[in-house]
Amino acid sequence: MKQQKFWRLLATATLLAAAFPAGANSLPPLSPPKGEVLLTVCGKIKVRNQGDCAAFDLAEIRSVGPVTMETTTIWTDGIQKFEGVPLRALLERVGAEGQHVWAAAANDYGADIPLVETETEAPVIAYLLNGEVMSLRDKGPLWIVYPYDADIRYRSDVAYSRSVWQLVSLNVTE
Repeated sequence: MKQQKFWRLLATATLLAAAFPAGANSLPPLSPPKGEVLLTVCGKIKVRNQGDCAAFDLAEIRSVGPVTMETTTIWTDGIQKFEGVPLRALLERVGAEGQHVWAAAANDYGADIPLVETETEAPVIAYLLNGEVMSLRDKGPLWIVYPYDADIRYRSDVAYSRSVWQLVSLNVTE
């Protein structure tokens, strides 16, 4: 009898775990920005710290988990070293629930990025170029960058058009 009860409890726990995956509603809150807000994420997100949006200063962006990437670009000379956070990781941090993200630049340029086309490591929201903070004049302070040299898919007009520099906001949509 005890064994049957154990197996019933285990089956119930398994079903509940599948229905309510860990982390589905347990995303940690974002700290209010202490420094200059570099990126605002709005739209279909669960975690907010500034009205209906999530505002990120550089420290909060870095807390998502930095990665580095070396690649050439069509806008620079030679191999460049970028440090930033994967777009997918940042969107997971805010509990993004949409299908697309609109990436907007300070100069009003924007690009639609389907979330199904983001990968664990690409694209990256870069905040350092060759170890230096990027100024607005030098495509910063944030730049969406793909590992262009890693795969021919990233050497396309589509990837280039999604490589938004002077990035200031993301809007998660259906």
